[in-house]
Amino acid sequence: MNRNFLFPIILSSGFLTLQIIFGAVSTYEELLWGKSWLTSVHLGLSLIALAAITTIAVLAFRHGQYPADRDKVEGKSFPKNPGSQSKFAKLAFAALLSIFILLVSGSIVSNAYPAAACSDWPLCGGSVETWNLNIWINIGHRLIVLISGVLISLLNIEAWRKYKTNTTILTSATAAAVLFFAQSLLGAKMVEGFPFHLILIHQLAAVSVWITLVILNVTIGLGAQEDPFEIRNNLTFNFLLGRSKDFIKLTKPIVVILLLVTTFAGMVIASGKLPPVNLTIWTLLGGFLAAGGSSAINQYIDRYDDQKMQRTQKRPIPSGRITPAEGLAFGASAAIISIFIMTAHVNYLAGLLTLAGIIYYVLIYSIFLKKATVQNIVIGGGAGAIPPLIGWAAVTGSLNIPSLFLFAIIFVWTPPHFWALALVRKKDYARAGVPMLPVVRGEKETRWQILIYTIELVILTMLLPLFGLGGSIYLIGAALLGLWLISAAWRLWKNEGNKVAWKMYRYSSMYLAFLFFVLMVDRLL
Repeated sequence: MNRNFLFPIILSSGFLTLQIIFGAVSTYEELLWGKSWLTSVHLGLSLIALAAITTIAVLAFRHGQYPADRDKVEGKSFPKNPGSQSKFAKLAFAALLSIFILLVSGSIVSNAYPAAACSDWPLCGGSVETWNLNIWINIGHRLIVLISGVLISLLNIEAWRKYKTNTTILTSATAAAVLFFAQSLLGAKMVEGFPFHLILIHQLAAVSVWITLVILNVTIGLGAQEDPFEIRNNLTFNFLLGRSKDFIKLTKPIVVILLLVTTFAGMVIASGKLPPVNLTIWTLLGGFLAAGGSSAINQYIDRYDDQKMQRTQKRPIPSGRITPAEGLAFGASAAIISIFIMTAHVNYLAGLLTLAGIIYYVLIYSIFLKKATVQNIVIGGGAGAIPPLIGWAAVTGSLNIPSLFLFAIIFVWTPPHFWALALVRKKDYARAGVPMLPVVRGEKETRWQILIYTIELVILTMLLPLFGLGGSIYLIGAALLGLWLISAAWRLWKNEGNKVAWKMYRYSSMYLAFLFFVLMVDRLL
């Protein structure tokens, strides 16, 4: 066995055994320490065991990148890291240690000294003279929160200054910061009450902060090198403005706007009226961050393919204006924040649907489907069909059969929309090795499939009034829009060339927006 793995394996085994013992012992109330203190010790042992297991996972990943014979002279599996004793490494370890203390003290607060004893934020209210032990314990925990926040903030700033080309360092540091502040704010919100879904996401976020910081520290110890001086930039106004534009481009704002239209439509259709302003803002903000973050992660995944495609060569990552690490860190952060916003400020179902949409687009479509099958767009269309469900769930807290028809409309709309684009960019997709329908089965078959799917889409839209979605206004509008789209698909079937395909692509985008707009107007009137 490689000796790099030996110590964390022994450590994880030992602490797993201890935490199992303490977990069993803590079930007995009559013990001297009391159940609450044993629970906190149990948590501390679990965190150390989890850190050791995470270390093993990082070592295994790195071992694949650095074979055992890479450095035969020194007999080591990994390159030396002259920066492992740097200020950044010390800052990372300090942040890790503070989070450990924070999590254990949080367990003490919730078990031995209930947070209900300190219901105000950030202090507990009243005069210091009236504070009892419970309050002082709560204040101490919140002080540790402040210290941890400062350390993680400094760590994140240094990561973006010195490690913008290191994907693991930058992404883990950024994710740790986002998770920490999101769960801290969520903890502040929870003084108003303790619904189960908020408690769950609060605890999951806290553990996630611990894991990301463990990954960060292990990576530093294994060989994280600072960026060369020449790639660092001065923080001038023009530089920051250009960078802001590039990060916005990573979100694919035009696509996101269309998704937000369907999200808002879902809210209006479900409620039959304009939703509350506050709820609308939180839902659309969460939707923007979820869709934009997923798009940024998608561009990180597709960065090599984007370099081969004329349409995507000028995107921020393939053009070199933003490093892949920065793109992934930005996308992951936006996606994480979106889940917190939806769960804390909308409802748990909207949060679950948001998470499902992110996983669907990033994992199922971008990683598995896109290059695996000619049906990539057909199956992957479900990711873009989730926003109206999120809007529906935002105002009702549930889903029903009519809401699924909104999902179905976008699901059926997606293939003819993207196949029209694929006809225009057939050579691009061929160079990138993406098995789009025109590349695999030819342009004639693609044009025929676009026509078939378009007809099916229009038929589906005309069925909505049977299920209580839409009246006469919608029926007339949907019929006119459907005839318009079918005529565009018919012209594409009868005529070759990129010009007619591009028109179909543009018309299909406008069709979806107008269709949901008509459905909203009908519902409001």
